Amino acid sequence: MLERLVGLYRKYEEIIKYVIVGGLTTVVSMACFYASVWTFLDGNNPVQLQIANIISWIGGVAFAYVTNRTIVFKSQNSNILKEIASFTGARILTLFLDMGVMFLLATVLGVNYNISKLISTVLVTVGNYFISKLLVFKNAS
Repeated sequence: MLERLVGLYRKYEEIIKYVIVGGLTTVVSMACFYASVWTFLDGNNPVQLQIANIISWIGGVAFAYVTNRTIVFKSQNSNILKEIASFTGARILTLFLDMGVMFLLATVLGVNYNISKLISTVLVTVGNYFISKLLVFKNAS
C-alpha cells in the first residue's frame, strides 16, 4: 500500500506540489486582497475593488515565482531575468482574466465580491498551471 502511494506521488509529484504551492499562493494573494479591502479600500467600489485585485496579484506573483521556480518546476535556467519576465508576462494575461471575471461577476451581475474572488481564483489557478508548464518552465523538471 505504501509503495503504491509513493508510486502515485512520484507520478504526480509536479501536480501535487503545484496544488500545494498554488494553495499557499492563494493564501498570500487573498491575504493581500482582504487586507486591502478591510483596511484602506472599499470592496463595493468598482475602481477600488480592481486596485485591491492588483495588490493581490503583485503579492501572489512574487510568491508564486519563487516557489514555482524552486519547488514545483525546479528550474535551473540561468537567465533568471528572462524567466521572471516570461513568468510575469504570463501572469499579466491571467490578471486580465481575474479582472474580467471580477468585473463581470461582482460589478455587472452583482455577485458578492467574496464569492466572485473565489470563482476567479480557481479559474486563474488552472490557467496559471498550464501557462507555467507549457511556456515559462517548459525546459524544467
